[in-house]
Amino acid sequence: MRILGVDPGSTRIGYGLIEKGSELTLLKYGVLEMQTKTGIDRIHELSRAFKKLLITLAPDLAGIETLYFSKNQKTALQVAESRGVLLLGLIEYGVPVKEFRPGDVKIAVANYAMADKIAVAKMVKKILRVSELTGHDDASDALAIAITTAHARTWENI
Repeated sequence: MRILGVDPGSTRIGYGLIEKGSELTLLKYGVLEMQTKTGIDRIHELSRAFKKLLITLAPDLAGIETLYFSKNQKTALQVAESRGVLLLGLIEYGVPVKEFRPGDVKIAVANYAMADKIAVAKMVKKILRVSELTGHDDASDALAIAITTAHARTWENI
């Protein structure tokens, strides 16, 4: 089963694809960066880029982080818009979606709800048995969401 984790942001969206077999295997990860920073053009750019990504990655299941309250209302609104575009893309592509709060992802991966991004990335590397993850932490966060989704799927089947 191919599981996609998505870390929504205002202009940078992290993604991570893993394979769930007898073990979890890293397939691909990265970041979609929007060149357009605000407005309808950003939403349209994100929609096009994410649909291309879904076609390329062909996930069977996806996990996405829920919106948490931000001190910056403008950023929170932009992340909410992005999240809506991402959810619609997954629905249109026919990918079942699981949603997780940031603290639940941190607990699932690092066993601590207040874990920082460094601790999360370290545990993602251990779980996926890779020595290095390069690029933005949005991608390692997305992989943590994918891992959480894989584990949640297992719990549901018990």
